[in-house]
Amino acid sequence: MSRTRSSDVEAEVREVYRVHYGRLAGWTNKLVGDPDIAHDLATEAFVRLYQDFRSVDEPRAWLYTVTGNLVRDHWRKRGREAAAYARHEGGVDPDVSHDPDVATTVTVRTAVQSLPDRLRMAVMLYYYADLPVGSIAGQLGKSDGAVKRDLFEARRLLASTLEGTR
Repeated sequence: MSRTRSSDVEAEVREVYRVHYGRLAGWTNKLVGDPDIAHDLATEAFVRLYQDFRSVDEPRAWLYTVTGNLVRDHWRKRGREAAAYARHEGGVDPDVSHDPDVATTVTVRTAVQSLPDRLRMAVMLYYYADLPVGSIAGQLGKSDGAVKRDLFEARRLLASTLEGTR
């Protein structure tokens, strides 16, 4: 690889960064609820973009997909950490019955987190990243119809979860 080509990629990635980083980090913050973690995940996505830039057709869609996967991994890790903590340190007293009100404990974020993996990414990219169905289909390797079907099913599950009728 010549120096010119490397600097061209760097310049192009810098421009994509300038245009998309703020919104990507904000989107990620909405999903994880922590600005520091959000910036770390968005930055990691740009590091990966720099490494794979020549094979990326749609940088914006690619970034949101990669960041969405990083967020999913973060949620899984937090879930495992919380479960381990509950088992070993701060477990719930088994003699106390807790039946929380769904309206006060379920947020849209937790409802989206509860979706099956195959539906969650489509929801994150469509509703949170505002990507068109065609871009999502390309990123996920699905047809437009399959993405539309996933979104329909996800809306049904989300409505059920958020209404507390599940």
